[in-house]
Amino acid sequence: MSHSKTRIWIHAILGVKCRDKLITTDIEKEIFNLLKTQLSQLNCSIKSINSTEDHIHILFLLNPKIPVSDIMKQIKGHVSYEINQRKLTQNRFSWQTGFGAFSVSEYNLDRTINYIQKQKDHHKKMSFKEEYDKFVSLYGIRDGV
Repeated sequence: MSHSKTRIWIHAILGVKCRDKLITTDIEKEIFNLLKTQLSQLNCSIKSINSTEDHIHILFLLNPKIPVSDIMKQIKGHVSYEINQRKLTQNRFSWQTGFGAFSVSEYNLDRTINYIQKQKDHHKKMSFKEEYDKFVSLYGIRDGV
């Protein structure tokens, strides 16, 4: 094969530090636009994005030339900087130190998009911690691994 081919979808989850409820409906679209702009500049196509008050879900196509950790560092840093510079929140905005990034097969894209779009309804029944623990368990991730 003369050329490398990749198509890796990432379902990323970014939590607000201390799970503070800072992503209000007044500013969520602006935060989405900031994330979309950053991911676009990193050549990562976004398929879906949505949030609740304390976290954001993003489904994007990974640029194979950039490690996921570098992408997350870039978008988190830029977006928190812009939120604070523009004073979009009353309190200082920052993300939790870590992030979740889970691969999604082409077969499960529609299901993942649907899941992301229904976040607000979903979290009437399940907390962010419960949801995140479910992802970690589903993907077989242990602490420290």
